[in-house]
Amino acid sequence: MTNTLIGYARCSTDKQDLSAQRQILRDLGVAEDRIYTDHGLTGTNRDRPGLDQALAAVRQGDTLVVPKLDRLARSVPDARAIADQLTAKGVKLALGRSIHDPGDPMGKMFFNILATFAEFESDLIRMRTREGMAIARAKGKLRGKQPKLSEKQQKELGRMHATGDYSISDLAELFSVSRPTVYRTLTRIREKA
Repeated sequence: MTNTLIGYARCSTDKQDLSAQRQILRDLGVAEDRIYTDHGLTGTNRDRPGLDQALAAVRQGDTLVVPKLDRLARSVPDARAIADQLTAKGVKLALGRSIHDPGDPMGKMFFNILATFAEFESDLIRMRTREGMAIARAKGKLRGKQPKLSEKQQKELGRMHATGDYSISDLAELFSVSRPTVYRTLTRIREKA
């Protein structure tokens, strides 16, 4: 029994910063070299190398420390699988300052309730995002990625390609675009015809 604190922090996008979570973990007593992180990975993605390293680092008697449950898992099955791993190793889980024993019936029930709320929150975020995108699309504010070439340039590119005098590479160079952009433009022209 080692009684070591092992920390885990995660953020969903590359634009987010882990420093606040790392500070929380340090404030909770986790040594800097015992903090494992995943950057740019969602909680629904189970392939998280930092989490795998944290789970491999914990030993019987240790405590896995995460700032909040939603940093660890965003679905009940995922949270349950992690809790089962911790239970099998004899490891406790600390969510902030609250320590839970996933092997204890009360700890297990409480953990499942928290996991249900984390999954519910994730589902609400997804639903609101879809609704917001649908509203923006209906208002014409969400149009997706715009073509690199104007309508006039696309027509000229198509005309030049039809002559057979220009290769895809020539067209890419002339219009200052990539070869895939030329191919996409030609496909778009064919679809319109």
